[in-house]
Amino acid sequence: MFRPMLRYRQQIDTEECIRILEEQPRGVLSVLGDDGYPYGMPLNHLYCREDGHLYFHCGKEGHKLDAIAGCDKVSYCVHDEGVRREGQWPLHFRSVIVFGRMRIVDDPERMRDICSRLTRKFTSDEDYLRREMESSFHRVLCLELVPEHISGKKVTES
Repeated sequence: MFRPMLRYRQQIDTEECIRILEEQPRGVLSVLGDDGYPYGMPLNHLYCREDGHLYFHCGKEGHKLDAIAGCDKVSYCVHDEGVRREGQWPLHFRSVIVFGRMRIVDDPERMRDICSRLTRKFTSDEDYLRREMESSFHRVLCLELVPEHISGKKVTES
């Protein structure tokens, strides 16, 4: 169902893909938008090793949610910052693409856990987390990406 990587020598293994998903803070979610146009947007994510799913938070309405309601198939692309090797100009980086199905998380306790873990990915300020949960949680929706295929590769700009 999913195409094999053409440049298979550049392919990275699943464990390295998972490390990138855990370490990197954001990526680009792509959905099938209005009139069949692709719609991609940058998002923060949480990779959960316990179930292998990715989690996101967003508002309760908008283009992204309308698109997911029409077609739950999505892709999510993440890449690391890359490195330049001494004496070389090209950037060497790794990218991961996750294909899967997106669904809404409707359990409030699970949503609180997702929002808390996602916030702690960016800050250890527990007062900030508490204030945000008190003031904004009622306006938040959480999404769960259930992967069907994950692939990653090493890329060298040239």
